[in-house]
Order: sequence, then C-alpha cells, then structure tokens
Amino acid sequence: MKSGFVALVGRPNAGKSTLMNRLVGQKVAIVSDKPQTTRNRITGVRTYPEGQVVFVDTPGVHRPLHRLNVRMVDTAMIALRDVDVVVVVVDATERPGGGDRFVMDAVRQVKTPRILALNKVDQVARESLLPQIERYDREVGFADIVPVSALTGENVDRLEKVILSHLPEGCPLYPEDHLTDQPERFFVAELVREQVLRHTHAELPFASAVIVDRFEEADQKGLLRLYCTILVERESQKPIVVGRGGSMIKTIGTAARQELEQFFQTRVFLDLRVKVRADWREDDRSLDELGLTKARRRRT
Repeated sequence: MKSGFVALVGRPNAGKSTLMNRLVGQKVAIVSDKPQTTRNRITGVRTYPEGQVVFVDTPGVHRPLHRLNVRMVDTAMIALRDVDVVVVVVDATERPGGGDRFVMDAVRQVKTPRILALNKVDQVARESLLPQIERYDREVGFADIVPVSALTGENVDRLEKVILSHLPEGCPLYPEDHLTDQPERFFVAELVREQVLRHTHAELPFASAVIVDRFEEADQKGLLRLYCTILVERESQKPIVVGRGGSMIKTIGTAARQELEQFFQTRVFLDLRVKVRADWREDDRSLDELGLTKARRRRT
C-alpha cells in the first residue's frame, strides 16, 4: 500500500479545482471562470486499491495586492514544501508569462517528486503539446509530464497512476470513506460564494466573501436552516448583490440552496444578507473570521 499528500499548485484559472474534484470523484472545491476562486487549502481524500491519496488544492499563485492574497500565496508556497508529491497544473491554452516563471522557480526548489499536469488539452491542437512538454521538462525537470483535461476527464486515469507510483509506502491516513477535513460550515460559505462569483462581474467577485452566521442542524422534518452574510467592501457594491427589487440576491440564493441541498442531501432553508465591511481584505481579524488563517506547516 502507498499513501501520502499530493499538492495541486499553479497559476489562477489553471483548472486546479476542476482537476481536484475529478481526482477525488466528488465536488470538494468550488469552480468558476473567475481567477483566484480558491482561497483556502482544501483537502480531498481518494482511496484506490493501490493506496490512499490526500489531494491538497491550493490557491493560484499570483502577485499579491492585499493581505488576503498574501495569505493565499503563502498557503500555496507552504504546500510545496509540505507534501509527498507536487503536481503543477498548467493551462495548455495560455502562453507562459511571469507568473509561470515564478511558479516554476518555486517548484524547482522542491525535493519531492514533481509532476506536470498539462491541463485543458481538449482545447488545443495536439501538435502544440510536444513543444510545451519539451520546454517545461527542459526548464524544470519533471519526474513525469501528463497531458490531461480535467473538464472531460481525458487521461486523468493516467495521471492517477503516475501519482500513485511516486507516493511512499504507508498505511492509509484516513478511513476509506473519508472525503475531506473541511467542516460543513466551510462548504456552506464556499457554495454560496460560488454563486456570487457566477452571477456577478467586474471587481465584485474579488471584493466579496461569505460568513456563516448560524448553522442549525436539520430538524425532524429534515430541514437544514442556514443563515449567511455576504460581505462587500463598498456601499456601491451592495446594490449589485441585492439587485433591483432583490432580484440578484434571490437568484444567488436559489442557486446556492440547490447546490446545498445536493451537498447535504436534505432540504435547506437559506437566509442571505449583504453587509458592507470596508477593506476587509486588508483586515487580519476579518481574514481570521473567514477562516483565511496564516499558513502553517502541516508537519515538521
């Protein structure tokens, strides 16, 4: 048997969360077309006949502009040093830039096995893949390079086999049916935030967050009651979330409730409020409240 921790790292919008969900076999990370969607370290456990893998999804590596972003990037950088295998996820449709160089420079310092997952191959011409593979192998020196499509699942089974081959021998770290170490309140906040990301535009997705104020366990009738606050940074942003006559908040709430009912497999009552908290992305207390704690090493 083999077991260990495997970090998924890369630039924003490389498809790490989509790949994470595909690898785990269930949705544990929210997905959107907005960059910097993932803000926390998210684990997902998958048990195979050959062993157990604890996948760690990390925030996209980018130039931090706020304390929020600093914490996000720190989380990703620590994950590089604190796992048994590193999987670098690269968007095959994008030209490499400064962000890629920063990620590759960091990965080059890692002593553990490094695997490159060249993602979104379903969107590019096949003849363009070989030059990319040769360039990344020449610049970094990966143990393996696997072209995949997290969206369609193409070649993901090959990536799983490669990951398992590089893990150390060991007993399972969690029970076979264990999925994640994130609490239920975390998924409530994330699934609501996913719908805020999906239905709003411009700067608002980056300036919004979700706090779970109350989590009432399902009653005898199977109704789970959830009360959440959507944070924004400026008064001008609040009407965008609320919408004319409350239309937007209703749209967000309906979509989020459907996702939550699927996740918890029970009926959900969801109450959403919108609150302005100026510059919450720069406020350490707000970041702590949102669970965006300063990154710490998992083990010594």
